[in-house]
Amino acid sequence: MIAVRMRNKRPLHPKVRIKPQILLREVNPAWVSDLNQRRHGESHSTRCANATLRQSPRMASLADQLVSLLGPDRVSVTQDDLAAHSTDKWFASNPPQVVVHAQSTEDVSNTLRFANEHKIPVTPQGSRVGYVGGAVPLKGGIALSVARMNKIKEIALEDGVAVIEPGVITGHLQSEVRKLGWFYPPDPASLKECSLGGNIATNAGGPRCLKYGVTRHYVLGLEAVLADGSIVKAGGRCHKNKTGFDLVGLMVGSEGMLGVVTEATLRLIPHPPMRAMLSAGFNSFAEAANAVQRILGSGFLPSALEIADKFTLRAARDYLGASVTPDGDAHLLVEIDGQPDSVKGELQQLAKLVRELGCICLNEAMGDDACEAFWKLRREFSYSLRNTGLIKLNEDIVVPRGRLVDLVDFAEQLQAEFGFPVACFGHAGDGNIHVNIMVPTMDDPAIRERAEAALDKLFHQVIAWNGAITGEHGIGIAKKRWWRDAVSSAAHETHLRLKAALDPNGILNPGKFLG
Repeated sequence: MIAVRMRNKRPLHPKVRIKPQILLREVNPAWVSDLNQRRHGESHSTRCANATLRQSPRMASLADQLVSLLGPDRVSVTQDDLAAHSTDKWFASNPPQVVVHAQSTEDVSNTLRFANEHKIPVTPQGSRVGYVGGAVPLKGGIALSVARMNKIKEIALEDGVAVIEPGVITGHLQSEVRKLGWFYPPDPASLKECSLGGNIATNAGGPRCLKYGVTRHYVLGLEAVLADGSIVKAGGRCHKNKTGFDLVGLMVGSEGMLGVVTEATLRLIPHPPMRAMLSAGFNSFAEAANAVQRILGSGFLPSALEIADKFTLRAARDYLGASVTPDGDAHLLVEIDGQPDSVKGELQQLAKLVRELGCICLNEAMGDDACEAFWKLRREFSYSLRNTGLIKLNEDIVVPRGRLVDLVDFAEQLQAEFGFPVACFGHAGDGNIHVNIMVPTMDDPAIRERAEAALDKLFHQVIAWNGAITGEHGIGIAKKRWWRDAVSSAAHETHLRLKAALDPNGILNPGKFLG
């Protein structure tokens, strides 16, 4: 058994406030109209300080009680801490009354037991890099941070597992097991800063989902603390386990509303020794989407299959230069992995197929360094869109794979109807496409109203196609507006019953999509 003991570096509604840097970030206009009415010109730090002064009697009492319960090094009411823990990477912000920096399961359990007895809201937090406001303490109360719980407790290759605390950074676990020749595949774009606890809370994915699956497929066991402070252990180290209900599956993707994960046992697999990629340009998105279907229909299962439309490519050419951006109005990125000889032969077959499908340019890469050059272009797409000077309203919708062309056609209809450019790129293999409505400003009421109408039309069309309103980011508060349209009344009621059973006082992450 290989055991690892280490501590990472910093793994890094009436009261909701809008961040001053709203124009520099992706935003959801559904909240802007409401939140702009609440702005009074003060700075973010000033608002937090004012909120602290307004709430000082109860806050002091709450903080004192938590210090007695947990110790002074676990509790903070400093202005900087309250400001930092009032938000995530979405634009909404609301300060907690106190921040608890948990360092153990016992800390989490004691905090939740206390909060439940006194009916104090608790917002679980990790690295706070989500895009839907899921970590915003909408009801104030306690911001319960597990970022300091950042140990890789064990890597057991003979069992094919890693046991981790929730504050471990995803990319750090990947690099540690890679040194040993093993692989933790889930790869959200923010893997260098997002925590595994947050990945579990949102069932995070990434480009490798097509072949390797999402976070849920790698969580074998969990330790979680429920709202009343009780500690539940579910699953374990076995790669097959059908003992009782799937409580692990219940917690994964629950967005901090059913319990707080304090430990996870994650499945590891052998790292493929070789990978290769194709980068292909096409004259049209329809041709690229057809190539996706033909690749899969020919028996290939790429580890990643990414697509981008013409607006995205034009923005990349302006930002990066035409020499590094593929020709055409659509781009397809295909990655395969496995044993060196088989990867080499498969790459040749894939290249032949893609040429036959009408690509106008094709480049190949073998090995990690060459493949990383292709991925660098893909990762620059988001920055290229920001470089246009427009605000990116980024929605991580999912459609059945056969609807990819319909989705881009619909995006062009939105552009014609509402007058905003629309950029589409993402994970073609699983239909999870990031649709970005590009707007010049959100301060103009008329533009904001059009943007909201465009988003409404987009989400309702996705739902009509039996798609999903989110594939990776979660619902949080950003997509709360479309939650009831996305699920049946019976499904909504089932969510409410589960919430009531596990959190009868409603203290865990209140104000999000369940109310």
